[in-house]
Amino acid sequence: MGQSIHLSVNGHTVEISGEDPDMPLLYALRDELHLHGPRFGCGLGQCGACTVHIDGEAVRSCVTPVSDVSGKKVVTLEGLGSPEHPHPIQKAFIEEQAVQCGYCINGMIMQAKAFLDKKKKPTEDDIRQALANNLCRCGTHQRIVRAVHRAAMAV
Repeated sequence: MGQSIHLSVNGHTVEISGEDPDMPLLYALRDELHLHGPRFGCGLGQCGACTVHIDGEAVRSCVTPVSDVSGKKVVTLEGLGSPEHPHPIQKAFIEEQAVQCGYCINGMIMQAKAFLDKKKKPTEDDIRQALANNLCRCGTHQRIVRAVHRAAMAV
């Protein structure tokens, strides 16, 4: 039996079962901590639905072993804001109605937030490039780009 793994998730120290240190962080977040922002999409780190921030960087949680984040700061979609006080990026996605089915939105928002933390005044091409590896099958790309641009102007 493995030791427990301690990490910071959304500003709270949590303990994850260490029985399988190679368990994907995504499974720990969803199954043990009941956080449902990050989604299981492809399981290969290619679609972006599972994106979280680890020490401020956008990371695919489906291919990140939970043991790799011990002692690091993890932020999920739930940690950005609340329904009462959404983060500016969340607010922009709402205002632009950038959600259709909603499956990709966790990854889009988390990737966009990490991107905007580094690039304060992005062009449309910058935004498209930053989100190029996040897949959306519904076709809301134009609204997503507008939402990221709106958020960049609000910050």
